[in-house]
Amino acid sequence: MEVQYLGHSAFLLTTAGGERLLLDPFITPNERAKDKIRLDDIRPDYILISHAHFDHIADAEEIAKKSGAPIIGVWEIHAYFEKRGCATYPMNVGGTWKSSKTDLRVKLVPAIHSSSFPDGSYGGLAVGFVISDGNRNVYYAGDTALSLEMELIAERYDLQVALLPIGGTFTMDVEDAVEAALLLDVEHVIGMHYNTFPVIAINQSDAIKAFKDNDITLHLLDIGGILDLASLPTSS
Repeated sequence: MEVQYLGHSAFLLTTAGGERLLLDPFITPNERAKDKIRLDDIRPDYILISHAHFDHIADAEEIAKKSGAPIIGVWEIHAYFEKRGCATYPMNVGGTWKSSKTDLRVKLVPAIHSSSFPDGSYGGLAVGFVISDGNRNVYYAGDTALSLEMELIAERYDLQVALLPIGGTFTMDVEDAVEAALLLDVEHVIGMHYNTFPVIAINQSDAIKAFKDNDITLHLLDIGGILDLASLPTSS
């Protein structure tokens, strides 16, 4: 599986079977990403939305309509985008979506966070995703606080990598994300939800050291950068 960072909490995952999942697209309003990522180049097969805040859905409607990719999320996410003419797939926490083409599976797991659309309407429960393609299991936390639910996720899935927010203020900070990685029993973390705005700015060197001190590698990808999970070293 390959993971491409599109800025903030947005990623494009390409599975072993060649399917492309877009997560939480916030690109054109992001000053750090808009000149580096072109929406027309993304072409996802599916769009996963963790919750309804503007910095996670900003480009979802445009990309969904151009690509025809269904938006997958909790019921309120489905209802909101269905009214706007997008293809959708309604779900809720605990549900599992399965691809009809490959071994790709997506499990919706709890996230501790609020959720509302830009118009102020209720966005349903916030979620994270466990994404499995038959070769790799990846945990995308979405926006969340530290939670013991992560220990249960580790017990049920052999995770290769976790995508965790590290910017603080609205989500976990670096200290909490390190504890989350320990609960999840992962050796590799891809950081997200940091440095987009001044209020979630971090010291990147200090963050890398904090994870390294706990024998965990923190990957801070450049926007547009790609990490091939098959290339990651493990101690096992």
